[in-house]
Amino acid sequence: MTPPGRVALFVSCAADLAMSDVVSDTAEVLEAAGFTVDVPSAQTCCGQVALNAGHRTEARTLMRHWLDVFAPYDAVVSPSGSCAATVHHQFPRVLEGLEGAGGRGGAAPSAAPAVSAARAHDLAAKTYELTQLLAACGPDRLDALDLALEADVAWHDSCHMLRSLGERDAPRTVLGHVRGLTLHEARDHDVCCGFGGTFATTFPELSCTMADRKLAGARAAGAGGAGGGVTALVSADPGCLLHLGGRARATGTDLRAWHVASLLRAALPDRRGAGLDGVGSTFAARAAHTAGVAGPSGAAHVTGSTR
Repeated sequence: MTPPGRVALFVSCAADLAMSDVVSDTAEVLEAAGFTVDVPSAQTCCGQVALNAGHRTEARTLMRHWLDVFAPYDAVVSPSGSCAATVHHQFPRVLEGLEGAGGRGGAAPSAAPAVSAARAHDLAAKTYELTQLLAACGPDRLDALDLALEADVAWHDSCHMLRSLGERDAPRTVLGHVRGLTLHEARDHDVCCGFGGTFATTFPELSCTMADRKLAGARAAGAGGAGGGVTALVSADPGCLLHLGGRARATGTDLRAWHVASLLRAALPDRRGAGLDGVGSTFAARAAHTAGVAGPSGAAHVTGSTR
């Protein structure tokens, strides 16, 4: 592919509200890869939460707004495989039925569903999870990042990224370009961690059991190796990582739940090892030092001053 020069960063709700360091880490990695990053200020939830809870009408409203905000960009990038999967898989399906086949009360069919669905298909084609975009840029651009980090990690394939987005290879390809990093394939790496949005609150006992099994599989993956074992479980979905990190703390499991964007930031030449303690400044704090340049949809342009 010919990489786009300017990309819009779709932060996702979980990252925005609970893992804001992941947002700024994503911006730094994209900048290091040569992209100009805009963060549209008008962005909101993509509608996944409302849709999963059965609020289809509210989800459609959010989806249409999301299309309006991100349509001007050449590409959209998110640190959430789940949200990227929603844009790809759910937007066209939900928006095609916007008004119903014959309208209400026997009214003439509306053209709105076809228009909304077509826009959704167009934007889905240029919406990426972070590692998807980096992998699509090719090995030369990945090598140019000069990523290096000594660590033993396991990868968690989140349900939506693996099954809805259909992405397995991109994160492994990108992590394969980090010198010194050993990626272990854990037992049940492609099995649900138990988060599942409202599933975790509706069935907490089952959810916690699934998370504990996931953590145990990751810990066992590097046992007996020269590197001393897996120290981090890495993924591209903030929701999964919040769940797994919470269970690790609750059970005293010595395993870090680490977002791939934060790992990659720590592997950059001028950031070697930065953030390995798990503490990162918030996106808001770092954005306060950013030179704001208006982009499409009133975006804040992220410059090198975030570093």
